[in-house]
Amino acid sequence: MDIKIIKNEAEYDAAMARLLALTEANPEPSGDIGDEIELLALVIENYEKIHWPIPRADPVEMIKFTMEQRGLKVKDIAPCFGSSSRAYEVLNGRRNLTLPMIRKLNRMFHIPAEALLGA
Repeated sequence: MDIKIIKNEAEYDAAMARLLALTEANPEPSGDIGDEIELLALVIENYEKIHWPIPRADPVEMIKFTMEQRGLKVKDIAPCFGSSSRAYEVLNGRRNLTLPMIRKLNRMFHIPAEALLGA
């Protein structure tokens, strides 16, 4: 097991190929093979975070996505905002989310608070 930090695409491709080969040959890995798989996954994840970061979603886009996925209308989420008009203001970018709104959206619709905070 000779695992190093991945520094370029060629090393990334080699690490991915090795990881795939190990996981296909060992569906329930343990011992040294399990350790190698875990280490490969860590260096691959590190390379991906650096070279292909996933941008944070906009909090309003998270709310709209949740509404679309669950078939919700503004009247369904209005209790989180205090009124339908305030919900429209937030959804149209004319008003910012407040901490109480974020808490209610998190409690009622299980939208992660971190996503709503834009953190």
